Amino acid sequence: MTIRWVWAFIDTPAARFDESAEFWRTITGSTLSAKRGENSEFLTLLPDSGAPSVKMQAVPEGPRVHLDLDVEDVRAEAVRAEKLGATVVLEHPDYTVLKSPHGMIFCLTPAGNEGDIAPVVTGPEGDRSRLDQVCLDIGAADHVEEVRFWTELTGWRWTPGTLPEYSRLTPDFTLPVKLLLQRLDEDRPTGAHLDLACDDIGKTATWHEELGARRVRWGREWLVMTDPAGQHYCLTGRDPD
Repeated sequence: MTIRWVWAFIDTPAARFDESAEFWRTITGSTLSAKRGENSEFLTLLPDSGAPSVKMQAVPEGPRVHLDLDVEDVRAEAVRAEKLGATVVLEHPDYTVLKSPHGMIFCLTPAGNEGDIAPVVTGPEGDRSRLDQVCLDIGAADHVEEVRFWTELTGWRWTPGTLPEYSRLTPDFTLPVKLLLQRLDEDRPTGAHLDLACDDIGKTATWHEELGARRVRWGREWLVMTDPAGQHYCLTGRDPD
């Protein structure tokens, strides 16, 4: 599979959608596209420069994150994904919704959106950050099979992380959203969260709190946060450039 573009898709409870969209618009330095869809449930975050890579969807259930992978032939790649262990959830004339072997929702979508990566965002205290990564949270018992699935699906290079519970998939060319794979200490369906690279986690966290986010807990080199709608994400001490 040749993935032409990767989208981070933020699924947000409809009752908090506008509030959440304003939060993500601000921290990504974007403007909001017009809403679209039968129920005005979709929008795209449009950066000041560079190509967009983040979309949002109003959903009836709790918050989650899924991936959209732009490919040349949606139907052919959906068939291939099924052979690797995915399950088709919905077939639409323009895209296919699937589920990984252990529960991660993703969509195969038509290729067409390529361009420069959106710029780093500077906060009010001079801190710099960028939403640049989706971390797949994989249950301990499912980890080997799920990592195998995503490695074969993407065709990207697998490398171990600096900590034993992490690994990374890296394409041969630059895409706006990286993929990190995390082995959890518990068994649960595979999900995902967003990571922002920050040059000053503390300052960025304070800015986000002023916008309605909440600190949850510190990790080793990261801070777990929730957005105004309860969506978990992490501020990480990685280089936003």
